[in-house]
Amino acid sequence: MSGELWQDVPLAPPDSIFKLTAAYNANPHPNKVNLGVGAYRDNDGRAWVLPVVKKATERLLSDPLYNHEYLPITGLPEFTSAAAKLILGPDSPAITEGRVASVQTVSGTGANHLAALFLSRFYGFNGPKQVFLSNPTWIIHHALFKNVGITPIEYPYYDPRTIGLDFEGFKSTLENAPPRSVILLHACAHNPTGVDPTREEWKALAEVIIAKHHYAFFDCAYQGFASGDLENDAWAVRYFVQKKVPMLVCQSFAKNAGLYGERIGALHIISPNQDTANRVKSQLSVMQRSEISNPPMHGARLMALILNNEDLFEDWKRDIKTMAHRIISMREELYRLLTEEFKTPGKWDHITKQIGMFSFTGMNAEQSQAMIDKANVYMTTNGRISMAGLNSTNVRYFAEKMDKAVRGTLC
Repeated sequence: MSGELWQDVPLAPPDSIFKLTAAYNANPHPNKVNLGVGAYRDNDGRAWVLPVVKKATERLLSDPLYNHEYLPITGLPEFTSAAAKLILGPDSPAITEGRVASVQTVSGTGANHLAALFLSRFYGFNGPKQVFLSNPTWIIHHALFKNVGITPIEYPYYDPRTIGLDFEGFKSTLENAPPRSVILLHACAHNPTGVDPTREEWKALAEVIIAKHHYAFFDCAYQGFASGDLENDAWAVRYFVQKKVPMLVCQSFAKNAGLYGERIGALHIISPNQDTANRVKSQLSVMQRSEISNPPMHGARLMALILNNEDLFEDWKRDIKTMAHRIISMREELYRLLTEEFKTPGKWDHITKQIGMFSFTGMNAEQSQAMIDKANVYMTTNGRISMAGLNSTNVRYFAEKMDKAVRGTLC
């Protein structure tokens, strides 16, 4: 018998999105289009550093007191308090009454993980540990919960017949779920469909969650990025707080600040009183200490500066509108090309009704694969595209190939 050499470890499959990007990068075709990765690109197809981030970086680095010391275990207080106000509202009773336990996390992924870990240890599940996830959802959600011993259960969300929300299926599942179930909700710009409930539908869902004593697990990765309005995109979260729904919020600044690689996010758990919030935060601190010890500093200092400085905050809001409105304009142009110029068979109004970075086009797996193999358009085979990958120079090419794929004439 020899020591462990790991020879029996199975080879894991590559991540599907990063595999798409690698294939795109290796393709020399001049008209190739990358619609797989969920990252903003400007009209020239380049990664965009927000002007406000450049300005904040200059200020930060010119500060003679700037250093690389450890942050507190639960993060930079100036960041976490401002982040809570951004999503919950500065006058939120949850904040003014000291009922929010906020922790800086390794982006939204880290917030989801820490929240799931906290629930796995402390939540009073009514039966087996399980969480209800939308079908479909961000694929990482499944792995995050499985990794902490919580079983994902799917609820109906996307209706392929209407390319919209299956509201009745969604609501019915919540009504029939065991009391005190944990329900993961996308706060805005649902990933991957781009389909969101209306405000009236959110209100109806809140009523069911309250009646069934469920727990709302909000994932918010696109505040401001969805509509261009930070307040509008926080509406569902704030409404649930107002209705005193038991809940937490996972928050990311990767998309709306373009800080993908800085891994800056936050977790906010709302408690019934300040004493409970203090105890919750103490346990989050213990868990965070054993996993990452301290969160990263640079992104936190950047966002603290932007969120707490009135001039920089206004600059940020303008930058957010620039990104959101460019994506909206691409939705409008793609819709125009399909309906007016190419007269593509089918209904395409869902393209402009959907919101945020992603769109479920309605193309099936065979059509989506044809787009990859025959048109050099890199997208997922469920028909999802990143609208941020479209621009004024490639949207016509994409629409033309999409039209042919739908007609079955792409070659």
